[in-house]
Amino acid sequence: MDYWRLWTSSASSNLADGVLKVALPLAALGLTRSPSLIAGLAFAFTVPWLLFALPAGVLADRYDRRKLMLAANLARAALLGVLVVAVTAGAGSIAFLYVVAFAVGTAETVHDTAAQSIVPQLVPRERLPKANGRLYAAELTANELAGPPLAGFLVAAGVTIALVTPGALWIFAVAALALVRGSFRVKVPPATIRADIAEGVRFLARDRVLRSFTVVVGVFNFASSASQAILVLYAVGPMRLSEQGYGWLLSTFAAGSLAGSFLAGRAGPRALPVSLAFGAIAVGIPALTTNPYVAGAGFFLGGAGLIVANVLTVSLRQSLTPAHLLGRVNSSHRLVAFGTKPLGALAGGVLAQFLGLRPVFAVMGLLALAVIPVVVRAPCPE
Repeated sequence: MDYWRLWTSSASSNLADGVLKVALPLAALGLTRSPSLIAGLAFAFTVPWLLFALPAGVLADRYDRRKLMLAANLARAALLGVLVVAVTAGAGSIAFLYVVAFAVGTAETVHDTAAQSIVPQLVPRERLPKANGRLYAAELTANELAGPPLAGFLVAAGVTIALVTPGALWIFAVAALALVRGSFRVKVPPATIRADIAEGVRFLARDRVLRSFTVVVGVFNFASSASQAILVLYAVGPMRLSEQGYGWLLSTFAAGSLAGSFLAGRAGPRALPVSLAFGAIAVGIPALTTNPYVAGAGFFLGGAGLIVANVLTVSLRQSLTPAHLLGRVNSSHRLVAFGTKPLGALAGGVLAQFLGLRPVFAVMGLLALAVIPVVVRAPCPE
């Protein structure tokens, strides 16, 4: 029962994420059409992973993980409340959107690190792949499938409505998680924050399996983030999609992810190279077509592949890491895996400014494919 309460909270929280990540760039289009400034929003959302991932891991290992998740979602809801007041008062600006995106992203580092670390405390080890698969299904259905088209409709109805909705969803997520019983604090020997961080980093760096997968995910996320950061410009430009059409295009990726989530629990680690190859299709396909149906088909295949890859790597990390280190190892992984996202978003915006949109998709698609030989050579425990 507690697992399903966590699942409900995760679904609501991720629906809020899905609405906001589309609503803010669409709102920004009313303020600027600069590729670098639009891509900068994705940078602001994700750069906290580069700055605060390691401290978030220390928090997840030192304090009750459920309480950290509650505090993070309450903070995100409050931030959206401030933004709504500013927009209503006519004080909205691209700079203010950047500030909110950065603050929301900072709270996300705490919430998501704790959320991934709490799962082994709720389900036994042998059920981790299935439990993670269900959580990813909820996350991607809410974040990618339902969130983007909902955001498109909400923005069409009014920017204020589109910004109020994520805050309300985060409050609901708090209510669901508050019903989870028990303490989720692990026993960690007292040490300095620096020593705690170093212990988690060393464990990840010395484990060949975890180290290899972390590097692969980091490079792949750099490429995919560069592609995603400029996709809105490509969609409303060469593809000639409306705001709602852009939301539906993004939802095809989530539909593939949902389909892949049903396969992820049965796939073994040796399926990782194939799943990443499908993921690379989603990164590079806009370079090949402006047809939204063809691009949507590529996003569907990419979504299916990436959910399998995500479930495999997360389940391996949870299985191979001691409970008292899991928060710090997760955060060390995410420092690389998510810390490359803002760098990718920044690179995508700058390259698009000088080269145009289509060459960025081509280069990043090839970069995503380049990680596959590393995965093939990496040891894959069954």
